[in-house]
Amino acid sequence: MTATGLRAHARIVARADGRGGTALPVLDGDGPLALRRTRASGSEARVMVVGAMSGPLGGDRFSVDARVEEGARLHVGSTAATIALPGQAKGEARYDVRLDVADGGELRWLPEQLISARNSDLHVTTRAELGAGARLVLREEQVLGRFGEEPGRLTSRLTVRVAGRTVLDQELSCGPGAPGGWDGPAVLAGHRSVGQLVVIGHEFAEQPAAARMLGERAALVPLAGPAVLVSAVAPDALTLRRQLDEALTLLTRAAPLSGM
Repeated sequence: MTATGLRAHARIVARADGRGGTALPVLDGDGPLALRRTRASGSEARVMVVGAMSGPLGGDRFSVDARVEEGARLHVGSTAATIALPGQAKGEARYDVRLDVADGGELRWLPEQLISARNSDLHVTTRAELGAGARLVLREEQVLGRFGEEPGRLTSRLTVRVAGRTVLDQELSCGPGAPGGWDGPAVLAGHRSVGQLVVIGHEFAEQPAAARMLGERAALVPLAGPAVLVSAVAPDALTLRRQLDEALTLLTRAAPLSGM
């Protein structure tokens, strides 16, 4: 690692193989962003991001690009949580994710949690560009601090566009130095785990989901497009995952995505 931090990039391209499955002509990762193809499920290719090193640390720059072409289906997960840690290099770390799903493609982006350790400083951006007939399930989970630990500084921005139209653009900043009120009743209300679930499919254009609470700490909101957002807070990562899993089951029962 240099004085300015580590640089790492991973790239995935999923393409229909013409036989009812999905090929991965590009599967390339370096440093801490190693990629491994796992057993496929039907026509869906599956890829895991394997954390080969700790991080990101202060000053690191990580990026992941995933493209799903027409007729392809891709599921991306990770083998373990990502832990943002302080490092010897000064300045914030960055983790940038770019997702591109063509019309007729389908992506399930389901990584493990991102944990903000004490004294870390991480800026995460996730940007998804979808064609009009693309499908997406995207989950993000942030945990503020390890057990019994205060969090670092974490800024997370999520942007989703469908057919060139922005359906979601939100940013959350938490921890020391974040704008006041992040831990107040209007945002996290003292909870230390927060997550979002975005589900996009043409079924929601034909029959929009109704806005409602899902228990005491989660809310379902239809977006201005064929999309639904579930936002949740929880006292811990396990409870947060359970809430988001229950929401996904509810949504896919109402408007099932292919193969789900």
